Amino acid sequence: MANEKPSTQTQPHGDAATRKKTETSVAEAGSSAEKKVTPKNALLGLQHVLVSNVWLDPVFVAGAIGLPLALSSNMVNAIFIVSGLVTLIQATKLVRLPIVQGPSAAFDALMIAAGTAGSLAAAGTSIFISSLIFLVLCLTRVIEKLRFLFAPIVSGVIIFLVGVSLSGFTLSEFLGGAPGDKGFADPKTLAVSIITCVLVVVLSQFGKGMVKALSYLIALVVGTALSLAFGMADFSAVASKPWLGLPKFMPYGGFDFNAAIFVPFFIAYLVAIMEALGVYQAATEIQGTKLQDRQVRYGLAGEAAGSAISSLIGGFTTTAYPQNVALLKVTDEGKTRTLVPVIIAGVVFVVLGFIPKAGAVLSLIPSPVIGGIFLPAAASLISTGFNTLRKVESDDRTQVVIGLSLLLGIALPNALSGLEGGAHVFFSNSILVGAFSVVILKALIIDLPNFIARHADERTKQAE
Repeated sequence: MANEKPSTQTQPHGDAATRKKTETSVAEAGSSAEKKVTPKNALLGLQHVLVSNVWLDPVFVAGAIGLPLALSSNMVNAIFIVSGLVTLIQATKLVRLPIVQGPSAAFDALMIAAGTAGSLAAAGTSIFISSLIFLVLCLTRVIEKLRFLFAPIVSGVIIFLVGVSLSGFTLSEFLGGAPGDKGFADPKTLAVSIITCVLVVVLSQFGKGMVKALSYLIALVVGTALSLAFGMADFSAVASKPWLGLPKFMPYGGFDFNAAIFVPFFIAYLVAIMEALGVYQAATEIQGTKLQDRQVRYGLAGEAAGSAISSLIGGFTTTAYPQNVALLKVTDEGKTRTLVPVIIAGVVFVVLGFIPKAGAVLSLIPSPVIGGIFLPAAASLISTGFNTLRKVESDDRTQVVIGLSLLLGIALPNALSGLEGGAHVFFSNSILVGAFSVVILKALIIDLPNFIARHADERTKQAE
């Protein structure tokens, strides 16, 4: 009997253990299947490539600056390579989430301003130094103590102003320049830009399945074909570019530190971090997991390292893309937590980065097509800023901070356009003015009164 008692008590436990082991094996088998490069995963990876718009920012920036083909195609290829490498490393080693990396729109306006002023070398130096600073802050965990800079009220104002700032450059491309320029508001120019823009809006809002997902690409092809028919595009220079090649090291010149240029780029990097944190959070919520401090720290460190490398070969920053996270909601990626499609996308980006002809083709896309594509993109940034601000607790003080920050960011650059030197660089940048305004006003109108009231309550409780 003594030998039978343990047997009758341990049998149920054995059954439960067996069931648990079986369930675990099934789960692991399913997980293993999702790790394979299946046709489905390959298509999902290609969709990530097409939806990410990694090519859109460098093409827009290069076109707005008016870079020669050699430099513009170099910029495109550099960003493809770095975006692909960082996507691969992030997915497999660092943040380990199905996110795609690409250039941050927060830098578009700054890159265009620096490029038109002949200061791309200073812009690259600013990105390099900013990236290294944030890399150190991540690795030393100091970044976790700076969360107050990433509050929704701050990020919402900055993202909104990024959209507003881009709208000026976008409309210039859309209309074919400024009044007096050859081709400005020409019927052919407007036909191309309007049709391209309408296609993006209609297909992205009313399209279904792959048509909706590929709305930007479809609009790009149609707009480019129309511009060719009108004699507005010439891709003959692509023939001179080799099939295989490497981006040049520091193509804009050597290191050139300019404090007036560095400050806005450093603040723009804060905006990129805010965007990345939001993407990380969204990805984990879709997967049903919790975002860990380690993921934040190493993920942001990976982006900083990638941005530093990108700046050395002619690109600019890399950050997590929100539009790719949106795909997780409509595919099985979010449910199965597979990383294979994103890894495939990373490989495709790297391969394209070593094909100069690909960068050259994208660099020669006519300005009206770029304007038509980017106008809805700039509008989406403005709406994203609004949505972020909706998360802020609504009261009189927050409304004052938001209103004043937006007003100063939009109006002050125009009011002080006559300034010169460093003051002109600072006050001519709406993103920089708005960022400083919201941080300072938040500290004075919200944080300081709350701090005083909190300590007053503590003293009252102690007196009682």
